Amino acid sequence: MSIITGNAVVFTQGGPTAVINASWVGVVEGLMNAKEITGIYGSMHGIDGILNEDFVDLRAQSVATLQAVSRTPATALLSTRHKPNADDNKKMLEIFKKYNIRYVFGAGGNDTSESLDIINDAAKSIEYELRLFHVAKTVDNDLMENDHTPGYASAARYVANAFRGVDLDNQCFGGVYLGVCMGRHAGFLTAASALGRTAPDSGPHLVYVPEMAFDVAQFVKDVEAVYKKYGRCVIAVSEGIEDKNHTPILQLLSTGNLEADSHGNVQLSGTGALADALIGKIKEHLEGNGTVKKLRARGDTFGYLQRSFPDQSPVDYAETIGLGKFAAQMALSGNIDGSVAMQRVSNAPYKMEYKLVKLKSVAGKTRHLPREHVNAAGNNVTDAFIKWGKPLIGELYQFGVLDTSKKVAKK
Repeated sequence: MSIITGNAVVFTQGGPTAVINASWVGVVEGLMNAKEITGIYGSMHGIDGILNEDFVDLRAQSVATLQAVSRTPATALLSTRHKPNADDNKKMLEIFKKYNIRYVFGAGGNDTSESLDIINDAAKSIEYELRLFHVAKTVDNDLMENDHTPGYASAARYVANAFRGVDLDNQCFGGVYLGVCMGRHAGFLTAASALGRTAPDSGPHLVYVPEMAFDVAQFVKDVEAVYKKYGRCVIAVSEGIEDKNHTPILQLLSTGNLEADSHGNVQLSGTGALADALIGKIKEHLEGNGTVKKLRARGDTFGYLQRSFPDQSPVDYAETIGLGKFAAQMALSGNIDGSVAMQRVSNAPYKMEYKLVKLKSVAGKTRHLPREHVNAAGNNVTDAFIKWGKPLIGELYQFGVLDTSKKVAKK
């Protein structure tokens, strides 16, 4: 179809990331000088801002402001998890007409892609011509058609750094440490805990992802084996681990009523209950069988820290700005709709390219950690994952190692 003239609106939905601002700033930069674009609006609180006509003039922002915002974690446009219904669609289309909005860009994950697909179908049903694009985003890295998504690499960088730091802490006194990472259905973020390993005995020693069936009895045996070998054990666990019947482990171990999120899903990690329950099982096993008299053990839940920690992966930032610009380019090239995705061309050297894919191939679907990225026992990642993930997080600060052979002679 031909190029159309009108206003553009950009918005963000769902959970924030360290680079989500870079997504929409990239779109704005790509549209800024286009003669077809009469105005560029930022919708506050996602589609809620459209429904409430709460727009910010993004073309009026200075270059310095947009540059600074692009380096800022979370989303300056704020967010929502509102999924549009038929009445919402009708009202949004009336507002699009009122403001002559012809270009729509939404940065988000699975739910956002599905919401955009719904809006797109509604516009087509009344023959209102739109250019509508989904800009991939999610720390979970669970979007189809993508090698990795904006936000994942920065979150993975945080997780890798956190685990290599806590591994050194664990070396000081020994014992067991367990960290629960985000990932209801996909284990990419938990797997990233292994990207900071520096030696064969470095933690995490065990990594558990939702793609593999989790057996509590085998889990405590795995921990026992590592503890007997090293006198300590560091463990990374996905919040979404399930048994062979796909029952969440938290649900199996819980003794009380579990909270639900806004979508009706069992809240898996926000309360710290999973970490506490697993640490309890470890202590019960190791103390019960005499491996240790009193186990030093700690469980933590990483939670929101993973997704908006202010330490962007340089790779993530550059690719995210580029993806936003690519979305603008696709819209200005006469494409009607789609999802802009990132796909890897080669691993050594690392090379990635942008691609426009069908919106329906992403909407509401979930990508999982490839089977070859998890070992046969289901309790660790493989070298294939390390090779895949290392290029994404950027260089990590190198820790120093004390030369303990330099002893002072005893007197």
